[in-house]
Amino acid sequence: MGTDELTPLVEEIKRHLEGGGHEVDLVAAPQPWPRAGRLVGEAVASGKSQAGVVCCWTGTGVSIAANKVPGIRAALCVDSATATGARRWNDANVLALSLRLTSAEVAREILDAFMQTSADPNEAETLSELS
Repeated sequence: MGTDELTPLVEEIKRHLEGGGHEVDLVAAPQPWPRAGRLVGEAVASGKSQAGVVCCWTGTGVSIAANKVPGIRAALCVDSATATGARRWNDANVLALSLRLTSAEVAREILDAFMQTSADPNEAETLSELS
C-alpha cells in the first residue's frame, strides 16, 4: 500500500485489509504520489506483493504512476461494481482510491470487491494484447 498522505481513510483501509486476513505493507507513506505509485507497482510486479492499493487526493496520479511499471494494471475505482469489473475483465492488480471522494464505508465495499474477485479466464486473450 502507498499514499502521498496519511489520513483517517488510509488507516481505515489498512485496518480493513488486515481484518480480512491480508498482510499490509505500507511501502510508501507518506511519499510524493509518483513515488508512492511506483513503489507499490514495483512491489506487485516483482511478486513481493500479490496486489496493491494506492491513494492520493484524486487517485489519478498514483494510478498513472503505478501503471508506468511494466506488468501493472492499476484501476481507479469509485465503487464496488467498478472494482469487480476491473479485477474480472481487466485483471487489475493495483487498486487506486481517491482520498477526497472515498468514504470509509465505500472504501470497505471497494476493497472487498477488489480482493474477492478473480480475473475471468475467458478474458486472457484480450489481456494478452496489452503485452
